[in-house]
Amino acid sequence: MTVAWESCAATVRRSDPDRYFSALLAPPARRPHLFALYALNHELAHVGESVREPMVRLIRLQWWREALEGAREGRPRDHDVLTAMAEAFAAAELPAGVFDAMIDARAESPAQLEGAARDAYLDATSGNLMRLASRILGAAHDDLAREAGLAYGLAGLLRNRAVRDDARLRAEIRRRYDAARRCPKPGRALAAFLPAALVPLYLKNLAPTQHRKQLALLRGALLGRV
Repeated sequence: MTVAWESCAATVRRSDPDRYFSALLAPPARRPHLFALYALNHELAHVGESVREPMVRLIRLQWWREALEGAREGRPRDHDVLTAMAEAFAAAELPAGVFDAMIDARAESPAQLEGAARDAYLDATSGNLMRLASRILGAAHDDLAREAGLAYGLAGLLRNRAVRDDARLRAEIRRRYDAARRCPKPGRALAAFLPAALVPLYLKNLAPTQHRKQLALLRGALLGRV
């Protein structure tokens, strides 16, 4: 099991450093489960981003859906992410419907979505990832997950140039971030939401140094909020 967790941690550190360093601020016993979840998110995102043929994309996403069910039942397939997720399922109550929504969303391309459809996509991906991470950490904060997930997700689309950079979009990102800040503090589940603490930094500089990002995460951890 240690090998599977180490593999997941390496994947997350390489592909998703924001969430990797946020997870390091979680209680040590919970970090491996966060790494498993974030490595799973990487796999799902990779299918959505790299497979251009819609039918092939659906087939691969269905594979992950069925494989997760096996992991939930303690019968993971031979894959480090699934082996680690089996342990995460055993340790925390993680609703199957949230995973289904994440998988369903990856059939879409966010670059082709606008308005409410784009927000629904980001809530199903970025928001649901925060919902699951917070449950791994022992609490549920659905309103915070929606606002923080949308703020961080929109900032991600902006950074990846998946949407046009304009004043209106930046105002929407700031509005979502401010709404997240008004939500009750997440307490022990803080690490699940810390990626959103980077949103103000991204609005100033779409490519900040890792040092500045780590300082922003530490500041959020000290303040107990995003």
